[in-house]
Amino acid sequence: QVQLVESGGGLVQAGGSLRLSCAASGRIFSNYVMGWFRQAPGKEREFVAAITASGGITAYADSVKGRFTISRDNAKNTGYLQLNSLKPEDTAVYYCATASRPYFIPGYKTESFYAYWGQGTRVTVSS
Repeated sequence: QVQLVESGGGLVQAGGSLRLSCAASGRIFSNYVMGWFRQAPGKEREFVAAITASGGITAYADSVKGRFTISRDNAKNTGYLQLNSLKPEDTAVYYCATASRPYFIPGYKTESFYAYWGQGTRVTVSS
């Protein structure tokens, strides 16, 4: 059974930083695309970032480009999302997910591309 467990969320002031982690078990983590999504109160879940299985290619939502960095350590079966220069509008529950492909194809920014999801970790940014 695949399990993804996020951690690292919390309360931070605007301009601050957090590092989210996603620990994977139950499948070969290094074989698949990993993505991060977020859901703000009253809004739909949205794409934040994704990284290919090898870590060679990354992609970001325009709203976080230049502030967030996605990475992965396949030896540790763990993915990361570094959040810098946080803004109040980044407040959301952040979810990691893994796909069933090692590379991006059209649609990789949509939820349906991802097969497994974590339970989420809450990030709150105060102004």
